Amino acid sequence: MSPHLDAVRVERVWVAGGVVRIAACTREVTVACPDCGRGSARVHSRYCRTLADVAVGGRPVLIGLSVRRLFCDSAGCGRRTFAEQVAGLTARYQRRSPLLQHLVEMAGVLLAGRGGARLLHILEAPLSRTSVLFHLMRLPLPSPAVPRVLGVDDFALYADVYGTLLVDATTRLPIELWAGRDAEQLAAWLRTHPGVEVVCRDGSLVYRQGITDGAPDALQVSDRFHLWQGLSKRIGDIAAAHRSCLPSAAPQPEPAPPPTTSTGPSDQADTPARRHAKRLFEAVHAVTDTGCSLSAAARELGLNRRTVGKYARATTWQDCVRRTRSRRTTSLDPYLEYLRQRWEEGEHTATVLHQEIAAKGYRGHYQRVKMAIAPLRRGLPIDTPRERPPSPREVARWITITPSRRSLHAAEALRRLLEHCPELNRSHDLVRQFAAMLDTRDATSLPDWLDQLASSRLPALAGFAKAIREDQPAVEQGITTPFNSGVNEGRITDLKLQKRIMAGRAGVPLLRHRVILMALLRRRYP
Repeated sequence: MSPHLDAVRVERVWVAGGVVRIAACTREVTVACPDCGRGSARVHSRYCRTLADVAVGGRPVLIGLSVRRLFCDSAGCGRRTFAEQVAGLTARYQRRSPLLQHLVEMAGVLLAGRGGARLLHILEAPLSRTSVLFHLMRLPLPSPAVPRVLGVDDFALYADVYGTLLVDATTRLPIELWAGRDAEQLAAWLRTHPGVEVVCRDGSLVYRQGITDGAPDALQVSDRFHLWQGLSKRIGDIAAAHRSCLPSAAPQPEPAPPPTTSTGPSDQADTPARRHAKRLFEAVHAVTDTGCSLSAAARELGLNRRTVGKYARATTWQDCVRRTRSRRTTSLDPYLEYLRQRWEEGEHTATVLHQEIAAKGYRGHYQRVKMAIAPLRRGLPIDTPRERPPSPREVARWITITPSRRSLHAAEALRRLLEHCPELNRSHDLVRQFAAMLDTRDATSLPDWLDQLASSRLPALAGFAKAIREDQPAVEQGITTPFNSGVNEGRITDLKLQKRIMAGRAGVPLLRHRVILMALLRRRYP
């Protein structure tokens, strides 16, 4: 309990039924009328108010406060009587102290309905989840100030339904949130909130049109992150289109020694698995070669239709034998030759070897080094993997990442791949040119770069060039100015977190309250 002590007199404190009860009454002091402000001490009557306060010692607190109803003697005031309020203890129509009410509201902001109700139950202030949400929705939202730099981005509410979030890029606080992402909604908001000078957005045509209609004088900035993300996706498409070139990134294995001649049957052909595959292959083709359908052959042989189809499509029975998968590459593989060399030089301590390759850039654990040199202790060679070809996504990451941040393995694999594939080599050069523009914040070479994309004979890059030309002024601003959509992305991430806390069932009004009030709460209590 934290009222002004000069206005309240405590008469009795006792514990009954596990509840701390306090009996108090207000003192005979002059109180100002809430309408006219004139002081009055003439008492009309008294009545008792029951107020809940924050728990003390793990016990809930109830305050029985006797307050006065006073006459207003001002002739010009329309109010005849009024009830006195005690600052810090009572509020009009409220059955909780301001401190407890603030606790209820903050529990709703931080944890929403069910989580807030659980927290309040622990704090001996039980309340249902619906009541917590009710008090949360009663909180007034701050009046949005018109920002100079506005961030606009969309987010998924559920399935294919999207919403729009507006962020003040200067204060990093969310301003508004609504369902939908059409141009008219954004244009209407910008018309009712004039004064926006810069708008940061992604490459969305909808937001571009809405900004043009609502704030034609505002400077539009296309975010650098989304530009780089779009270019990376096109590089992945090119790598997928040239999938046949990807095996060249793997080192070529040494030629195997010629097989020894043997007059007897192959040991490999005598395994049970291979004999079973040969037997099934002959049985399936004996039935399907007569024109029998796959379903009829499956019924006749008592096999699954997929198994019959697999053997029927194979040209030889060896094609149906499961092949042993090669060991996957690890971050230690580029250093295996160094480990073998150091072992031959006489260094047999795994800890020392781990420290040496860590100085060369290895980020793995000591245990992996210890397991790698274990064959050497038995007089066996290090298990060198047969490297698998990289995926298109890996190739796109190798090309778009900064060269200084590429690992030794990635740099060598990319070098082999670019030497083999001219199209990917050309894509790599174009990516590095765009990266140089972003690093130097210089867009003077952008038109020439777009011409190179259009004439590269790579459909993915030609389409990317066409999309940038349609939004070239905003792209140039995104390259040259310091404005970006980083604040928007951060707020979208926080918004998704609040949705997950509420199991994704929050409506737009509740989500708006929590996102905006949560940001203000974090600013107040960092």
